[in-house]
Amino acid sequence: MAQALKLNTAAEPYADLPQICVQLQEAKAKKGLTFDAIGKAIGHDEAWVAALFFGQAKATSEELAKLGDLLDIPAASLTAEIGENWFPRRGLGPVPPQDPLLYRLYEGVLVYGTPIKALIHEKFGDGIMSMIDCKVSVQKKPDPKGDRVLLTFDGKFLPYLRW
Repeated sequence: MAQALKLNTAAEPYADLPQICVQLQEAKAKKGLTFDAIGKAIGHDEAWVAALFFGQAKATSEELAKLGDLLDIPAASLTAEIGENWFPRRGLGPVPPQDPLLYRLYEGVLVYGTPIKALIHEKFGDGIMSMIDCKVSVQKKPDPKGDRVLLTFDGKFLPYLRW
């Protein structure tokens, strides 16, 4: 039997999570489920499910009911805390991040952000990549020197309006 995850809710990235999100994390750990398995059960990608579990995405009532059934959490509890009248508080938290992995992602934007911006402008024109209309994937890529992380942001290009 999987041991339940005990989250330090005083520490980032959990400090501002609704309590129900902590319950979701604990239920996931107790059942030994992955975000991918949960996603397949409720009809979403693993990255979206992970975002939901960290209060960064919003589920429908139907999705919350499926999630409640899967994780043995009353749908009424999910709906009361993160249902129709709740809206995600999206963001990174303290800057710079203290978690080593989050810091390395932040560092990646610091080091490569301007070159990526230049490449986007060169290939698409004056605009931005949407993080609202964006799909994120994380894949494990075997490598003889050690497994590699393949991180993809598949975002829609939005040109700046000229008026």
